[in-house]
Amino acid sequence: MTDTPTKDSSETPVGRRTVLIAAGASAAALAVAAAAPVAPTPAPVTADAAPAAAAVCTLTKEMTEGPYYLDGQLVRADVTEGKAGAPLKLVLTVVDDDTCVPISNALVEIWHCDALGEYSGFVGNNGHSEPDDGTFLRGGVLTNASGVANLTTVYPGWYRGRCVHIHVKVHTDVTLTSDGSFTGGRELHTGQLFFNETITTAMAKVSPYSTNKVTRTTLAQDSIYDDGGASSGLLTLTALGSGTSAGYTGTLTLGVETS
Repeated sequence: MTDTPTKDSSETPVGRRTVLIAAGASAAALAVAAAAPVAPTPAPVTADAAPAAAAVCTLTKEMTEGPYYLDGQLVRADVTEGKAGAPLKLVLTVVDDDTCVPISNALVEIWHCDALGEYSGFVGNNGHSEPDDGTFLRGGVLTNASGVANLTTVYPGWYRGRCVHIHVKVHTDVTLTSDGSFTGGRELHTGQLFFNETITTAMAKVSPYSTNKVTRTTLAQDSIYDDGGASSGLLTLTALGSGTSAGYTGTLTLGVETS
């Protein structure tokens, strides 16, 4: 990357299609005789999560990767590197949009800002001074035989012009390298994951998020999120404990085009 961006607010959606498999659809609606089952999604903890759709495969736009992507990040399940914040366990299931069959050995890569809105490799863009190793809150993991990628991170913060979000890419046929990274392969999906506004409002009141004094853009105000619920990347969030700071599990099923 040759330019150092100042913010992510100029992002706009792009047109290559992807799908999200609606949780809870009946077998009669599948229209795919030999489809493999998708792992069940935990029930949402608030009413903001999108309800199950009548159709199995719902087409949706991809989202732009934004200006903060860095190539060659580490293949690892835990990307926190000791960053402060409420725990976030991501459970992302990747399936083929034509057959609804889970895709194993797909690399699901994420990157996002920390509680103060700073991205590794670009620290200072949100007005905070902190150590920058170029790798915190970045990385990916291969999906298992059920197409599931399990990633551990922290609930993201926010920065000028964008709501709370996580960027995600799905790659297939990557080559793992001796330094713990990956090369090659085929990029099937670029998107973003979004968060329930009620939960984010509560999270903003607890440390370390409460120390981020940058004005927060809400989900409704965001220039990228289009109010499409799960079909636009809205995670289903399930509490890990009794308090907001205990964190959440975020689940979503991503369908991607493989041909």
